[in-house]
Amino acid sequence: MQSLRNLALVACLVGSLLVSGVSAEKPKNIVLIYADDIGYGDFSCYGAKSFSTPNVDRIAQEGLQFTDGHCGSATCTPSRYSLLTGRYAWRQKGTGILPGDAALIIPTDEVTLPSMLRDAGYKTGVVGKWHLGIGTGNVNWNGKVAPGPLEVGFDYSFLIPATGDRVPCVYLENHHVVGLDPNDPIEVSYAQKVGDEPTGKEHPELLKMGLSVGHDKTIINGISRIGYMSGGKSARWVDEDMADTITEKAVAFIDDNADQPFFLYFSTHDIHVPRVPHPRFVGNSGHGPRGDAILQFDWCVGQILDALDRHQLTDDTLVILSSDNGPVLDDGYKDQAVELIGDHKAAGPFRGGKYSAYEGGTRVPTIVRWPHVVKPGESKALVCQIDLLASLAKLTEQTLPAEAAPDSLDVLEALLGQSTIGRSELVEHARQLSLRIGDWKYVEPRRNTQDQLFNLSQDIGETKNLATASPEKLKEMKARLKVIRQAGRTRE
Repeated sequence: MQSLRNLALVACLVGSLLVSGVSAEKPKNIVLIYADDIGYGDFSCYGAKSFSTPNVDRIAQEGLQFTDGHCGSATCTPSRYSLLTGRYAWRQKGTGILPGDAALIIPTDEVTLPSMLRDAGYKTGVVGKWHLGIGTGNVNWNGKVAPGPLEVGFDYSFLIPATGDRVPCVYLENHHVVGLDPNDPIEVSYAQKVGDEPTGKEHPELLKMGLSVGHDKTIINGISRIGYMSGGKSARWVDEDMADTITEKAVAFIDDNADQPFFLYFSTHDIHVPRVPHPRFVGNSGHGPRGDAILQFDWCVGQILDALDRHQLTDDTLVILSSDNGPVLDDGYKDQAVELIGDHKAAGPFRGGKYSAYEGGTRVPTIVRWPHVVKPGESKALVCQIDLLASLAKLTEQTLPAEAAPDSLDVLEALLGQSTIGRSELVEHARQLSLRIGDWKYVEPRRNTQDQLFNLSQDIGETKNLATASPEKLKEMKARLKVIRQAGRTRE
């Protein structure tokens, strides 16, 4: 009798796992760990040799590591927009790199990744860098700041409103600035100076980190920023403590919701500029602040994994780790990233990085871990963060409205390692568009440049332009990109 019960249990388990060839088991929790400016080659599991990232490596060893995983754009705001909306950012005006006082660019009535997962029964939270705009313009930072994450699907938010190098340099929890003294109101402007605090341009002698380009406005914590800010002194962050602060909030979200399904979007600031890691990481990488910030990011990942382990949630949690775009060395501050790079290949074998149309701009570390469901290994499937919305909707048995997520494709089988086939084509976005179809890549001209065509199977570094040698393939790729651009959507 016991054996019959065991057989029945196994049959039920198998039945629950196999529906239409895809695991239909719904993960109890979903954690998306999103790095900032970390390139394909910046982790030891992706080839870094001069330092080690053991916590990221653990996810790779226990999960599926993708070699052709992409973000939606070679810069931050559009990548985050496409991640949360399932829409190519280049289809929508106003999705470029935003100032710190920009209005929210995601319509509050749009289906988003968090709103879909909230409908599926998950408690949703975002902790860390936002950079998708807040409010409706002319934000009053001294009152209720809305709309924001809570209006596009999140139940809880603890934010760096824009980036660490942009004012306001304060945290925003749900709708309010954290630790604000009402007698010291915040004023922010990107058009003209406010208050009487020194700027990096006027007083470079006050800086603890010099600037190379831009970043010459109000000095806060010894670092000059993009934009002007006055007031809010009790609420201002300390850059060295930023990783600790947001990681503590992310872990607290796990602690508070351990007894119910949750979705955590942990959007770290590392390794975006200004790179000012906590003193316990300084000097540990051998590559200056940029390398030290990578080690700090790895520590943050370890804290999340420890929290899942502590609550015995590891087996029930789908963890996805990736980055918002490829690497950049000098991004406005003199932090010796160029001088101390040594033999380290931040973009791995790929050409380009942040801002670039070449593979290094959008091909980023992409790892999926879900014990007992996703078999550990490596996948060459072409996948993109823009597809998380449709794929996780499939996984959580949610039906997307026809108008939602117009470019998000169901690649769930590839994400779970049940297929080696992902996307058949992908539009990569930088200052211009590129089209990937299989091993072929077309880069459209920009300004005085010419058409570029590469075969990545023969030339992974994109060094040999085949546009002249392969005119028919060039014509085919150009025509297909035109169709995608004009169609307005790719999801059927």
